[in-house]
Amino acid sequence: MKSAVVLLAFVAIAEGLIKIPLFRGMSARQVLEEKGLFEEYRRKFPYNPSAKFQPRVDQSLVPITFDPEVSRTMTYYGVIGIGTPPQFFKVLFDTGSSDLWIPSINCTSPACYDHAKFNSTASSTFQAGSKSFSISYGTGFMSGITGYDTIKISDIYVEHQIFGLSHFEAPFLEAVPWDGILGLALPGISVEGGTTVINNMWNQGKLPQDLFSIYLSSSVEGSMLILGGTDPLYFSGGINWVPVHGATGFWAIIIESITINGNTVACSGSCQAIVDSGTSLIVGPSKDINNINGWVGAYTDQFGNEAVVSCSNLNVMPDIVFNINGYSLSLPPSAYVMQSSTSQCKTGFESGSWILGEVFMRQFYTVFDIGNNMVGFAQAA
Repeated sequence: MKSAVVLLAFVAIAEGLIKIPLFRGMSARQVLEEKGLFEEYRRKFPYNPSAKFQPRVDQSLVPITFDPEVSRTMTYYGVIGIGTPPQFFKVLFDTGSSDLWIPSINCTSPACYDHAKFNSTASSTFQAGSKSFSISYGTGFMSGITGYDTIKISDIYVEHQIFGLSHFEAPFLEAVPWDGILGLALPGISVEGGTTVINNMWNQGKLPQDLFSIYLSSSVEGSMLILGGTDPLYFSGGINWVPVHGATGFWAIIIESITINGNTVACSGSCQAIVDSGTSLIVGPSKDINNINGWVGAYTDQFGNEAVVSCSNLNVMPDIVFNINGYSLSLPPSAYVMQSSTSQCKTGFESGSWILGEVFMRQFYTVFDIGNNMVGFAQAA
């Protein structure tokens, strides 16, 4: 609790913008490796980064899978308060989902033991909800009930916000550094069925503009979520605007092609991609990802599941260019190659449906314009 209060002290409001520092903490992989459980969990919870974006028959179930393959410090989270007086929680700000949930004090799962838990009886503004909810995992799930309370983000208070209180959590959630998730996608995919946090902030007149932006740093500190506008401190040049494609509820855009040295290597004839701060890597169909890895000189490791490159080759590897809405967004090797603590270098690509995750967003300051249904990209500072 004390650490959460200290983190919250760094939150500041500048020129009407609400700025929430994001911290890059230990990944689930590192936690599990320290406990000697990594290989066991990788077998039990296969990684499917596209699962939560696939059509669902039951709208109450949102697939989320365990992500063990990302680098050791690739998890971003910030701090919010819930209730009166506020109880503080570390949350993953996820543009790939629309709900807010945190552990309940009634959660008895081991995954809840080392995470902050919400005590509804300690909040004078809490109102119980009438709906239960469940989020599906690869093998296991998280379930609980809904409630309403005041959400504190920086010095802004969002009143009567629906959120989820977990009563049961799948075992692998014990390894994540955050307590819960705050979804920043559009309201159409909300499991809880209420108004999203960001929409409530706008409806209650708490934001100067109906948009938010994200800057992701490679450092432990320095990343920022900015609600209500953009901050030129975190990007250079202009913002390249791209219309959101379709009415999926996700931040989906069209990529016209992906090229290397002028040659189309992926996404030939265009493809739809989802911009997701809750996904670590750049994800695409196996054929396209294998082709990209081949063009940059990557080879499969001894386990057959990761694309490895020589760390000494970064200065001669090519840029990967994402052609989007007439703009050419260039991703250099320093952005798409990740070096582990063992000094082994791997490419930041994974097989699945197209997703532009943190590997892409660290290179490009990203703006999510709710009012105009647009996504903007600018060169990150």
